[in-house]
Amino acid sequence: MFLLDDLLVRPFVSLLDVLQQLALEEMYDIESLRDELKENQLLYELGERSKPEYERRKEELEEELELAEEVRDQLSGGKIEVKR
Repeated sequence: MFLLDDLLVRPFVSLLDVLQQLALEEMYDIESLRDELKENQLLYELGERSKPEYERRKEELEEELELAEEVRDQLSGGKIEVKR
């Protein structure tokens, strides 16, 4: 039975772990969020975005960035748990 687990189950579980990590890295991409913050600032400075819209979007992006940094820290520390 253990041989069967080693041959059939472990590779599948390993593949799922890798796919989960890749999906989390894609969802919480810190660099793209920083780029969006810069773009938001630039659009505001060029006058293409109003101040209320700029501030709303900035707040949203900063919250997303904070969450992404927390997830990245947890990923690097191996502390992510999947709750079922």
